[in-house]
Amino acid sequence: MRLVLYTGKGGVGKTTTAAATAAYAASLGRRTLVASADAAHSLGDVLERRLGPEPIEVAPNLDAIEIDPRAEMERHWGRIRDFLVEVFVHQGIDDVVAEELAMLPGSEEITTLLAIEAFAESERYDFVIVDCAPTDSALRLATLPDLAHRALKLLLPTMQAITTVGTPIARRLLSVPLPGAGVFKDAETLIYDKLQLLHSRITDSQTSVRLVVTPERVVIEEARRAHTELALFEVPCDAVIMNRLLPPEAAREEFFGEMSRLQEQRFLEVEQTFAPLPVFRGPLFDDEVTGVDRLLELGRLLFANQAPDAVLSESAPIRFQKDERGYRVEIPLPGAHADGVDVAVIDEELVITIGGRRRLLALPRQMARLEVESAQLEDSRLVVSFCLDRSSST
Repeated sequence: MRLVLYTGKGGVGKTTTAAATAAYAASLGRRTLVASADAAHSLGDVLERRLGPEPIEVAPNLDAIEIDPRAEMERHWGRIRDFLVEVFVHQGIDDVVAEELAMLPGSEEITTLLAIEAFAESERYDFVIVDCAPTDSALRLATLPDLAHRALKLLLPTMQAITTVGTPIARRLLSVPLPGAGVFKDAETLIYDKLQLLHSRITDSQTSVRLVVTPERVVIEEARRAHTELALFEVPCDAVIMNRLLPPEAAREEFFGEMSRLQEQRFLEVEQTFAPLPVFRGPLFDDEVTGVDRLLELGRLLFANQAPDAVLSESAPIRFQKDERGYRVEIPLPGAHADGVDVAVIDEELVITIGGRRRLLALPRQMARLEVESAQLEDSRLVVSFCLDRSSST
């Protein structure tokens, strides 16, 4: 199954672009689902249909859904949530507030992905398109499976050990609720089955993110950072959509001439910044693009002779290599700036920090105990060298 996630800064037209892609794919015979993972849920407005938490048909071969994170959370880890609510209420927190606190940071993104994965496993659709929340939330959506899996995998055995040994004594001494077997069973399923499956899905070659921008520097810069951070977690991007471009004939008009030239300059900058990703033109319409017919028109203009569900660009993998001096690891980081990247080796893992994102990369055994000789950006790659001779490291 092909999975595409659309994101971008708020207001760039990502919902319209996602819906247009879906309408065009459906017209070509692809069994298509377009899903809103944005809390604003404007997908229904764009499609001019009332949507809910279950897929409904909006056109031949085209279904749409607004994913409800709370309903998905109840379905996938209800006992974990109930236990957390019980703990918060015990601490004197109001029931309603306790319910909100039990929605742990990242839980909405994880449950959204679990809903998407369920559709993938059903084989009901050939193509699933996700209208994500603005960029930062979409980054959490794409990177949380890796982070959550690591954190919970470390925490669960410790909690199980403490509970197994200490519960009989603790129950006599404390009135604080303690997790039961059902809570641990749900947690184990979440960690060892579901999160691992989500990580595989989000980094699969049939999954990609498409970045939507407009000809504004602040928008383009945010998309550049997103491209870098997604690459850090091996989440592939395969295209950029530049929206709201004036038609070519506008350059001949006195009023629009300068704006048209500026847009063309920004388009060329985006092509250079995001190369080798293809950049598609999203034309500026004279009115809002809503309804399946107009969305289909936009989809055809966007992709022209290109299949909307094709993998439009392939990402380079992380590579571990050996040379005459030692070992090196190459991590693709398109658009990264050297002063914004920090590298360290901690507990046999390579720790890479970019902005507010941190990736822990397990090192092969022969590299894990070596010292880092150098770390530098080369042609959109972070190259970290490990020297065999410790005395020659710098």
